[in-house]
Amino acid sequence: MRRNSTAPSSEPTPLTRLARCRALFLPSDPARTGRLAFWQEDSDEPPAVPEASVADLDVVVPSAGGGVERIRTPAILLPMSDALPLLTRARELPDSHRSLAFWSAARLLALHFLARGLLLPGLSPGEHDAWRIGPLSARDAELVRELAAAMPPEAHAVPLPSEGTLRLPDPERLLRAFLDAVADALPRSPAAPTVTGGPAYAAPDPQRLPALRAWADDIAAAHDAGVRLSLRVEAAGLDDAARRDDARVRFRAVLQVHGTSGTADVVDAAALWTGTASHDAEVPHGAVVAHDGSGSGDALAPRARTDALLALRRAARAWPPLTPLLSAAVPDAVDLAEDEITELLGDGASALAAVGIDVHWPKELGHGLTVHATVGPTDDAPPPGSTTAPQSFTADGRVAFGWSFTLDGRELSREELDRLAEAKRPLVRLRDGWVLVDPRQVRHARTLENRSLAPVEALAAALTGSARIDGHEVDVRPTGWLDGLRERLNGPGTGTAPVGQPPGLAARLRDYQLRGLDWLARTTSLGLGCCLADDMGLGKTITLIALHLHRQTDGSTAGPTLVVCPASLLGNWQREIERFAPGVPVRRFHGPARDLASVAAGEFVLTTYGTMRLDAERLADVPWGMVVADEAQHVKNPYSATARALRSIGARARIALTGTPVENNLTELWAILDWTTPGLLGRLGAFRTRYAQPVEGGRDPAAADRLGRLVRPFLLRRRKSDPGIAPELPPKTETDHPVALTGEQAGLYEALVRETLTRIAAADDMARRGLVVQLLTGLKQICNHPAQFLKEDGSPLLTGRSGKLELLDELLDTILAEGAGTLVFTQYVRMGRLLEQHLSARGVPSLFLHGGTPVPAREEMVRRFQDGEVPVFLLSLKAAGTGLNLTRAEHVVHYDRWWNPAVEAQATDRAYRIGQTRPVQVHRLIAEGTLEDRIAEMLGRKRELADAVLGTGEAALTELTDADLAALVELRGEAR
Repeated sequence: MRRNSTAPSSEPTPLTRLARCRALFLPSDPARTGRLAFWQEDSDEPPAVPEASVADLDVVVPSAGGGVERIRTPAILLPMSDALPLLTRARELPDSHRSLAFWSAARLLALHFLARGLLLPGLSPGEHDAWRIGPLSARDAELVRELAAAMPPEAHAVPLPSEGTLRLPDPERLLRAFLDAVADALPRSPAAPTVTGGPAYAAPDPQRLPALRAWADDIAAAHDAGVRLSLRVEAAGLDDAARRDDARVRFRAVLQVHGTSGTADVVDAAALWTGTASHDAEVPHGAVVAHDGSGSGDALAPRARTDALLALRRAARAWPPLTPLLSAAVPDAVDLAEDEITELLGDGASALAAVGIDVHWPKELGHGLTVHATVGPTDDAPPPGSTTAPQSFTADGRVAFGWSFTLDGRELSREELDRLAEAKRPLVRLRDGWVLVDPRQVRHARTLENRSLAPVEALAAALTGSARIDGHEVDVRPTGWLDGLRERLNGPGTGTAPVGQPPGLAARLRDYQLRGLDWLARTTSLGLGCCLADDMGLGKTITLIALHLHRQTDGSTAGPTLVVCPASLLGNWQREIERFAPGVPVRRFHGPARDLASVAAGEFVLTTYGTMRLDAERLADVPWGMVVADEAQHVKNPYSATARALRSIGARARIALTGTPVENNLTELWAILDWTTPGLLGRLGAFRTRYAQPVEGGRDPAAADRLGRLVRPFLLRRRKSDPGIAPELPPKTETDHPVALTGEQAGLYEALVRETLTRIAAADDMARRGLVVQLLTGLKQICNHPAQFLKEDGSPLLTGRSGKLELLDELLDTILAEGAGTLVFTQYVRMGRLLEQHLSARGVPSLFLHGGTPVPAREEMVRRFQDGEVPVFLLSLKAAGTGLNLTRAEHVVHYDRWWNPAVEAQATDRAYRIGQTRPVQVHRLIAEGTLEDRIAEMLGRKRELADAVLGTGEAALTELTDADLAALVELRGEAR
């Protein structure tokens, strides 16, 4: 088949042009004005990068004789604002130079520090406002040293100004300068002056603020110091207290000084202040010492002493009991009262840790009190609302919630816990030893002892093994019937016979459908809802019909079933029920004559989401055995009127059917499962905080694991590609067809990009988002056909103006010659009408189904296509991308690209589903060198993520920087 397209452009991007260059960092004052330089060892010409500055650099390179020499070479210089996005994308290129890879890793380390809030304000040597990384812990400093040790020579090849010997910048010092440059550049967003109240520490342009020098030195002390501090708690009088009840234990906190290289080089502050450190311990690495000439030893140099005092000042601000040390001649130790020890066990230690100061407790005092919760009865009592062992699970009643405590790994008895709580002191004699506990923690835990949970909340805690209590994650251990229920849900087939083929089903279920039926029956029999999320075309409809028949055999589960579905699926549901469950009454509750009178016990009632929303009160009056939400992604917005109406309809069991439980984000999953099993995932706000934000951000694998354990028993997901699921399905071939823009398309494309980017640069945030969406939409329409973008009415000339349309003609010529059927999807109704008009002019019979097509007309269109009366079926992606059975098609054409691969996959599954006997070919038309090329790349990466498709489509693109947006929409290559 001849393809009307040109070869993809081989013109390298700025990133690929720089990737093989040597990269080095050039510090400056202030830090944010530093630049990343790119140079080539064997070239007199730097790579051509638009809008980048070029300068000559002196660099050190290996000489022919085995040494090094200084050469002068041209280099590309990028400011931090341009360098950081480039370093982000540099990881995508496996053949980038090792120096570029190093600075990309340094950028990642800087972002890691900033994400933890390690950011300090200060002044640069030139008195400019500057942000810096800090304060760094010993482990953080070690990370910096480890990365600096890996710095390749090309990354710091600019020699230092000196006479004679060539000297290169120290790797660690240069790396720290780069980290500070990142820290100084990133906070200076357009909104920053609003937060700070002025340009200081917010404006990109340097601000000289010499009056803030003293303040800045104080704030940055922990960052600059060659030492850091810790506290060692000592307890005196333990033996006397063990013998006499009236004896008191005396506590004091001893100030310790560490070097920045780790915790091994530590001495008491008193030893350093009095000059005895050299006799008693090693001087901390990094602390500057000087001989005082008295022969008594070494004394701490003035700068190191100042650093330690400034760090102590920060510590005293964080925890006021340390304040007396600031006025002491030798800041050695401070006596602590019992209430101060209590505070230090809790909030005090946290406040000190926030400024980089650790607290070390005496080894002879146990202080590792840990807590875990127990949920459920201590025996095998039945669950609330049932009269036997746990065969059903209801939302009535409460489940006991208790606590267990361990101290240094030992389980505490109830009597021991009571003793800790009643002591009201931090130091308690227990088991022939002393333990340090925060009595407030024990008292707080005891106030929770009588707490109870709703059964579904208890079940969630049992499944995840944890619960969120007062903002903290605690371990949970289920007991009694709740533990048994957890095991049943995680292994539903254990010890029980499978449900099997129900009587009255006029079909033979496949093995995976029988397993799905068994899972549905057992989950709903426990009083729990669930979501069947099989791929489109695997037979969710027949499995649900089988479940309805099975539930009619038991009086406790029998009852009518309400199916809520899109209007286009009413006919399909009715035909499937009449075919596979002959004799079962079925009615449509739709249209002006809809009626709910005399609903039979085993009847199916079919309605649409729109009708359900209008008549929710009438539907809620019927005692439904089941309510089924087909294509449940229609209620993924929990605040919509449709979702609220659906929640108002009660039933013994709620089941969601969808091939895409997550299209864009995890809130959609919450909306579906909170309808099927209310309360399982908690409130939406708490769900977002505990699961959605950390999982979508990819920063908390533990949260993803907890969510998986919680969701897995209530969501069954099978794919056509899974082993043993659908071996009878024929092969599917997917092909991307790149096609060149015509001259008219290219002109419109570039003009729209140029005009809109200019408007975007001058727009405020709200207007900017609208302009970005408008730009993206317009560019996609131009890629489709100029007549769509220009909104040409009547009968515009269509041929010769769109590369896509010409390629579609070629594809259809070949397909129609083979006698095959074709589905053509577009997201735009106007484009669908243009295609319908074009095919009619060519004499190609076609049908066009869109959102405005009435239900009877939709059903007639589906019948005509399936019967082979019409070879080409044009479909609106949103209106016809789900639910339809169109296995007559052997070819699926995606005329334009949607932002989400799951949506495109659903559309493809109209043809590639159970019942398809012929190979299916999927054709995706892509206007090369355009926005669609970048969409194709994005969708390719999303497909690789499989179950983690969490992108947000156009909404995310509105947040791109102007530079990234320009790179996204830039027209690359030439039109034909």
